[in-house]
Amino acid sequence: MSVTLVDVAKATGLSASTVSRALSDPDKVNAHTRDRVRRVARELGYVPNQTARSLNSGHHDMIGLIVPDIANPFFPPIIKAIQARAGLKGKTVIITDVDEHPGDEVQRAQILRKRVDGLIMVSPRAADERLNELAHLKPIVFVNRRVAGGANVLVDNADGMAEAVEHLTALGHRKLAYLNGPRRSWSNTQRREAVVAACAAQGVELVEYGPFEPQVQAGVRAADLVHASGVTAVIAYDDLIALGLMTRLAERGVRVGQDLSVIGIDDSPMSGMAYPTLTSIHVPGAEAGMTAVDMVLDMIENPAEEDLPVVQLETRLVVRGSTALAPPA
Repeated sequence: MSVTLVDVAKATGLSASTVSRALSDPDKVNAHTRDRVRRVARELGYVPNQTARSLNSGHHDMIGLIVPDIANPFFPPIIKAIQARAGLKGKTVIITDVDEHPGDEVQRAQILRKRVDGLIMVSPRAADERLNELAHLKPIVFVNRRVAGGANVLVDNADGMAEAVEHLTALGHRKLAYLNGPRRSWSNTQRREAVVAACAAQGVELVEYGPFEPQVQAGVRAADLVHASGVTAVIAYDDLIALGLMTRLAERGVRVGQDLSVIGIDDSPMSGMAYPTLTSIHVPGAEAGMTAVDMVLDMIENPAEEDLPVVQLETRLVVRGSTALAPPA
């Protein structure tokens, strides 16, 4: 016979309700009780009956997660943080990758919402009017995109971009380039506006190229344009473009850091493994993911709450080897 919740309660000397909370909503019990219940449940071989729980509560204990491209290194840290946070809360995450096809996002969200208690959409690419159609799918949280009708976890690009431009001007750079991301990218709009404002504040010249897809090959294509432009420093839309840029520049005999400085955005794990290591603007992806889980679970528990939360997280510059003094004129 299978082990029941009552069996675990008897073995621990606790009430069935306390055992249930320890397993399904661990934040509502103290750490000692939670660990004790989990240990005993594991020793007895207790497996929660998700179907029964869903019927009793009307909940599936699942959260839907939609990302543009699971292969882009910006997204795995967010995904892992969401899974870890949800697991701590006793929830399962269902992940959907739309492979950078904005037209699929709304349809996928509508289908997935029927199977989960709430949705998290990270950096959606669809147009505002399409995303606004998803307001009726509440609870829904948008990460790294401001969307009316849903809760938002936003990344403030202004501080990180300002730090990047200040860093380059302090090194003597007076002509910079910005490599734009995709036209459909809300993040690119925010990053471009921030770098334009920062360059104006510092009184430096800015040259723009793109749009480019968030891919290494896009950076390779941009490199020849950058090399011919006469700029001494580049800020790329993301680390992938920056790394592709560095690869092509090295092939052309340009010494990144000495002849031309490069800054990426995202502070992905690859930025510390490149040669030279890549100076990058840190985007708090893991924190954004954990915040999104807390927000969507709070909305699930309090469906009558009408105020939709908006949380804004800050970015910061991480200096590494790809930036250095501007070369002599």
